This record gives sequence, structure tokens and C-alpha cells, in this order.
Amino acid sequence: MKSQPLKTIKWGILGLGNIANKFAKDLLTIEDAQLQAVASRSIDKANEFGKTYHAIQCYDSYEALAKDPNIDAVYIATPHSFHKEHAILCLKHGKAVLCEKPFGMNAEEVKEMIAVAKENNVLLMEALWTYFLPHYQFALTELKNETYGKLLKVEADFGFTRPFNTASRLFDKAVGGGSLLDIGIYPIFATLSTLGEPDEIEATSTTFENGADSSCDMLFKYANGTEAILKSSLIEETPTACVFTCENGVITLNTQFHAPSTVTISQNGKEDTIDYTGNTIGYNFETIHFNQLLRDGKKESDIMTYDFSLKLIKTLDKVRALIQLEY
Repeated sequence: MKSQPLKTIKWGILGLGNIANKFAKDLLTIEDAQLQAVASRSIDKANEFGKTYHAIQCYDSYEALAKDPNIDAVYIATPHSFHKEHAILCLKHGKAVLCEKPFGMNAEEVKEMIAVAKENNVLLMEALWTYFLPHYQFALTELKNETYGKLLKVEADFGFTRPFNTASRLFDKAVGGGSLLDIGIYPIFATLSTLGEPDEIEATSTTFENGADSSCDMLFKYANGTEAILKSSLIEETPTACVFTCENGVITLNTQFHAPSTVTISQNGKEDTIDYTGNTIGYNFETIHFNQLLRDGKKESDIMTYDFSLKLIKTLDKVRALIQLEY
């Protein structure tokens, strides 16, 4: 008996920057998904983006996209400071929302977003794509099964250099620019998803002339003696790796650990490397998960849960308080 085809999920993309391009490119690789509409404040930009990724409709208004009755789900890729506003706009129009990380600027914003999703009985999920990547899921399984004994230490960094430019979102403190929210979230995510919330946090930072954080060094301490040494930087090229040191071996997610990468297992003086790079950028994995949640009528992810998103943003808030970073 021939199986029934899956319901095609019709997507809208709100905000058409760099990450939106990556998401749209990978969306084209998913058979049961379609780019229904895109929106930008510039109709020319919307039309150009729509033509590139075969969108059916292009808008110069975010509200017009939110009202489009043909859209099932919206991917929000606007700057951090607009996530709450745009997510709530779409949720109130009954659209399922996949919102780029960080979910919001602080825990209060995230709580409000979740409350609106529940009030409107609509699916909402933070788009922290790393959680869904095969190499990361492999590492999580190995750590959960204690294949190499108990996890003793996490070391994770994310650093690169760009010329300082106040016109760039990356350096604009007003929209959440700086190293912590933009890339520091990944090392923190790696720690929370493996060791859980720390009992104590130490953090120091450096800043650009406009007050945005240029780097952040963090130490997470746990009552059982485990620790996490974390770093984010916009002024230093770092390995951008994640190392899980266990009692009887080491699992290393190699360079660009937040994206599809290779994983090296070190044990008894031997190393074995597994290649998890593939034919896509990697955004398809979170999208496929989200599509299935929508088909199944689910209102919350069982992987990227509300509880985890709240723990993540609360931890970011604690670090910001320690380094006296206010938006």
C-alpha cells in the first residue's frame, strides 16, 4: 500500500538578512515544505530574495505577511531586539513561529512570547539549530549513555574578527549586537544541554567604544566539581570547538562546532574522527522537526522546550548582570 504524501508546510520568512538566506536555501531541499512568502521593509529586497528562493508572494510589510492566510509557519530572522514584537505579531494571527536565537533580549520577553503562544494555542520554538544537527545529537547520546564515563568538563568557544562597524547589526548594542547574545549563546547552550544549569558563574568581558561587548569569558561551576570554560569573541579568531572531557575519553566537536562538523573521539591514546558534514548548510534539520510538530498538532517542541529556552535566556541574563551589560 502506497503511503500518503506528507502535508506540505507553507513557510513565510520575516526579515531577509544573512541567516534568512541560509534558512531559505535549505528549505529548498525539503520536499514537503514550500516558501510561500517573504517580507522586508524594502519591496525591492523582498522581490530579489523571493526570486532567488522561489517565493510565491513578496511583501514590504511584516503585518501583511502575518495576515497571509496561505502561510502555516513563519521563520523570524530579524535582529534580536525585534524577536518578541515580530513573534507576537505572527502568533496573534495564528501562525506557528520558528524564531531565531536568542528567543528574546531577556527572560521577561521570552516569558511574554510563550504566554502569547499558549493563549493563542499556536506552536512556538526557538531556532537554535545546533540542537538538531546529527553530530550534536550523536554527542548528546554518547554523553547520556556515559559511553566514556561521566562528563567532567566542557570547554567551548566561539570567536572571529570583523572590522568594527556601528552600521552593522553585529556591533549595534541597541539591537542586541555584541559577542554574548550573537555567538556566546552557543557555548552556553552546549553547557546547559549537557551539564545543566550551573551553581555558580564567573564572567569577565571587554567592550567596544559603543558599549557592546567585544568578548566574554565565562566559568560555570557545579557542586559536583564539574565545570565549563566558555568564551565568545568578536576580536579574536578561536578554534570555535566544543570539548567534552569524560572519565575515560574525550569527545571533541571540531571547528565550527555549532554547524555540521566533524567529531573526534580520543580514548586510550587513539583518535577516531567521524565526518558529519553534509550536502546542506544544516538548517533543514530544525525545519524538518518543526514541520512534523506542526503536522502532529503539537504546540511545543520536545527537544527545544520552553523550559530549556527559559533556562538559556536566564543564564544569559545572569552573565549580562555579571559583566554589567545592559541593552
